[in-house]
Amino acid sequence: MRINKLLSNLGFCSRRDTNRLIEENRITVNGKLCVPGQWVEKEDTILIDGKPISEREKIYIALNKPIGVTCTAASEVKNNIIEYLNYPEYIFPVGRLDKDSQGLILMTNDGELANKILESENEHEKEYIVTLNRPYDDEFIKRMSDGVEIDGVKTRACKLKRINEDTFNIILTQGLNKQIRKMSKACGYTVVRLERIRILNIKLDGINYGGWRKLSSEEVSELIQMCKNTSYK
Repeated sequence: MRINKLLSNLGFCSRRDTNRLIEENRITVNGKLCVPGQWVEKEDTILIDGKPISEREKIYIALNKPIGVTCTAASEVKNNIIEYLNYPEYIFPVGRLDKDSQGLILMTNDGELANKILESENEHEKEYIVTLNRPYDDEFIKRMSDGVEIDGVKTRACKLKRINEDTFNIILTQGLNKQIRKMSKACGYTVVRLERIRILNIKLDGINYGGWRKLSSEEVSELIQMCKNTSYK
């Protein structure tokens, strides 16, 4: 794999930071200076500042993202999630939760597991509580459940359950950009509150708004097992 991906998967640094280290001539592969985009194997002798790379301890965090925080590691973006969490080691968000939404997002330095969670073909469940701008009817439930045409794509069938006249629970197995908001808009409604409460086996329960916690070893083991036989291209 390329050097950028390897270092990201090992939890050493981001792909962008790898480019910076290469430009600063701080990485060597088998005794030679690394070049941008270089293809490497784990068996290669890779040194950073003359020292062997070692796999960092894996970090797994569940964050209850508040509204207004943007799920990006780009430092130039105001109120980005890395700045918000201010964690002392390299981590990144697993996917996105749009700026106007709140709730569960996973943060980690485990690039391989993150990729498996995000791969759409793996159909991993994500669960949300959604409030609309007005009461909805049974036809709305049926249309949303069967799939809605958005951005030229029909969404995958999903599970939707009524909570009250304007709020529902929805479980998706894909992650299109602002999917729930666009689906609701296509059906004539506007989302006024969206909260993600579950990703696979990880639940938001017990995490205060804006707060976070590390996943337990049992949660991590179960998460890895759920992703074990899934694909990543």
